[in-house]
Amino acid sequence: METAKLTLRGKEYDLPVSEGTEGEVSIDIAALRSKSGAITMDPGYGNTGSCSSAITFIDGEQGILRYRGYAIEELAEKSTFIEVAYLLIYGQLPNTTELSSFKDTVTRHSLIHEDLRKMIEMYPSSAHPMGVLSAMISSLTAFYPAENYNSNVETNIARLIAKIQTISAFFYKRSVGQPRVYPRNDLSYTGNLLNMMFSVPSENYHVSAILEDALDKLLILHADHEQNCSTSTVRMVGSSHANIFATMSAGIDALWGPLHGGANQEVITMLEHIRDDGQDYKKYMELAKNKNSGFKLMGFGHRVYKNFDPRAKILKAAADRVLNTLGIQDPLLDIAQNLERIALEDSYFVERKLYPNVDFYSGIIYKAMGIPISMFTVMFAIGRLPGWIAQWKELTSESNLRIYRPRQVYTGENVRPYIPIEQR
Repeated sequence: METAKLTLRGKEYDLPVSEGTEGEVSIDIAALRSKSGAITMDPGYGNTGSCSSAITFIDGEQGILRYRGYAIEELAEKSTFIEVAYLLIYGQLPNTTELSSFKDTVTRHSLIHEDLRKMIEMYPSSAHPMGVLSAMISSLTAFYPAENYNSNVETNIARLIAKIQTISAFFYKRSVGQPRVYPRNDLSYTGNLLNMMFSVPSENYHVSAILEDALDKLLILHADHEQNCSTSTVRMVGSSHANIFATMSAGIDALWGPLHGGANQEVITMLEHIRDDGQDYKKYMELAKNKNSGFKLMGFGHRVYKNFDPRAKILKAAADRVLNTLGIQDPLLDIAQNLERIALEDSYFVERKLYPNVDFYSGIIYKAMGIPISMFTVMFAIGRLPGWIAQWKELTSESNLRIYRPRQVYTGENVRPYIPIEQR
């Protein structure tokens, strides 16, 4: 076995080295503390592998993203969201029978219990939908008890995928003061979501094929992204043997943060700021070049991808189709397209590879669809759910599963005597 040698305070330690199927090399430090008394320090876990996984592969330098070995470009072009969900969760593309059965099971579970619907209506209409979504997903435990963390796994997986869209749409309708629309069995997953969100009894709403396709691509592209903040949270909580509903609720909470799932919301907030300041987009692109300006260009560049985000390429084409088809006249979308043009042409941004990322284009598409900013992260959660489930399923199938327990380096006070309150 290949090993790496660590020299610490005059002693040498041999650490096992392993290599993944794509050539990723890891140094196993699991026994380092027991052998040497030392731990590794990696704030934010940016260079720490917390697990081995067969679900998603990313090469940020080359701009590669694959689910279960399939290129994201092919999946976005040829698959549906439900098919990709099956792929992530079960490890293979479904055949006709498997896909039909999976779609049917999800469809049959899309209704929610009327008591859960009443709970949704008890929240203020002004409540943030991510808080409501997290609470309702966790509350599913009350309706479908799962004392054993792996009981009824397959049924609960279908319940989660089905009910997350219904819960989200029901609260959206409440937030805008419209009557709820129940799910329909004759529509696709994304068509059903759009119908529940935008149809009203007094109108003959027709699901646009362009919007349905764009939303399907958005959900596919967000379905998994390796060990990010929310996925790591799902694994952390799942390692305690918390039930699947509580674990997915924790993932929703982690995704809620503006530095994670809320990034596309920040894009629209930035565009609104530019609009309110006279729509001078060129001024803000110049400010973005000045490190001392205090202005941050949201939706450009990516922590993982050092080249063009492969998801952004797909969404750029989808955004163009949506905008051209709908013919929307919106200053925000005009500003966005001008920022995009400059970023793709200006040598400053090109040389630094500050290309528009997935958050930039997803924000534009959601805005064009008429989805409010507060719902952006909810849409992200709907897309990411199959990835979380796949990661949870992979984690809990491990024969040697241990509860996650990171270490720390203590920097506080040394031992000191207690001082009675009258002497302080």
